[in-house]
Amino acid sequence: MSTTTDSDRYFTELTEALRTAGVPDEQVTATVEDLRGHLAETGTDPREEFGPAAAFAAQLGGLAPRPTEPDRRAENWTWTADIFNDRRMLAVHGDQGWEVESLDALGRFVCRRAPGAALLWEYRREVLKGGRREQVLGELEPEGWELCGEWMVYGYFKRPKAASAGPAGSLTAPPVRPRGWLFLSRRGKVALAIWAIAVLACLAIPLTDLGLPGYTFAMLGVGWAIGATYTASLETRKGHVDRERREAGNDKA
Repeated sequence: MSTTTDSDRYFTELTEALRTAGVPDEQVTATVEDLRGHLAETGTDPREEFGPAAAFAAQLGGLAPRPTEPDRRAENWTWTADIFNDRRMLAVHGDQGWEVESLDALGRFVCRRAPGAALLWEYRREVLKGGRREQVLGELEPEGWELCGEWMVYGYFKRPKAASAGPAGSLTAPPVRPRGWLFLSRRGKVALAIWAIAVLACLAIPLTDLGLPGYTFAMLGVGWAIGATYTASLETRKGHVDRERREAGNDKA
């Protein structure tokens, strides 16, 4: 009885998520019937077989067209931010219906947004280097997180907000596309200003041997490397602490 109830609850949630995503009722009914038939043959639990209902609904179609069926009406937008501001701006743009499809060679977020109603997206950034890739993927993928791009030591993950917010995770009237494409934090602006000064210095003073401009560039490069490494080490340390706390909690249980 409990298994049947859990299965019914799962398909009710899946049906609501598909309808919220704008899938026609006939297609919803046919899809749910096919999935029920599949589970009747395999005898497996729907959550173990398909994952979270909301995330599975997005994979089945949702508001976004399938990769083999591109929607020419969809909006496309590429933007970037520094590592001190990227997570905040991902949250802002995810709430506006922008889905990150990838990161390009310059580390910019390549996004798309379906026309009309759009899914809301949530994002997170994790350190993948230092042997953490398999661990992070193993922890996040069962929760519906999908790796959508990598930059330096970081991996960026996305999932439809419907996975945590249910039917509220969609937007019927998306705002217009932002005019800007570069979103810098205060620290990022300071670094950009220093870089601009260094460039001007190079234009004003010929670079012979190493010289002042050469030293400036060297110091900037070292500064960026130290900053990125320090930030990554903090996040790696936090990941180890969180894991130790979870393991300690499991031992007590």
